[in-house]
Amino acid sequence: MITNIAIASVFVDDIDASRDFYVDVLGFELKDDITLGEGYRWCTVNHPSQPELAIHLTQPGPPFSEEFVAAMQRERASGGLNGLGMNVDDCQQTYEELSARGVEFLQKPEERPYGVEALCRDNSGNWIVLVERREFTAADFA
Repeated sequence: MITNIAIASVFVDDIDASRDFYVDVLGFELKDDITLGEGYRWCTVNHPSQPELAIHLTQPGPPFSEEFVAAMQRERASGGLNGLGMNVDDCQQTYEELSARGVEFLQKPEERPYGVEALCRDNSGNWIVLVERREFTAADFA
């Protein structure tokens, strides 16, 4: 039986720069940074409050096909890739802190039926949704 999600992968432009962004800017911790056979790099970070979930920072390449790699690089360059959704305790405060650290925001904190939401990008252009959650029902969307 599946018990939880352990790894989520995010395609990035530069593993070193993304590792530094997730650790130094977003407050994650480095978990693994290992070069395996044939130059494959396994780099993971996790959030201190959720150590059981590793975020795998990776570049598109083998074993994926050349066509897939080219498509991923095009989409990432255009800013068309989703990244991660993160819960925050105070969306406005988090927005202000990350903005001061140079994080690019596409949407300032806005009220939604499910809470307060802001949208930013990581240093590779992947979208990151920040949500200060609150209880809601389907009727809140009517």
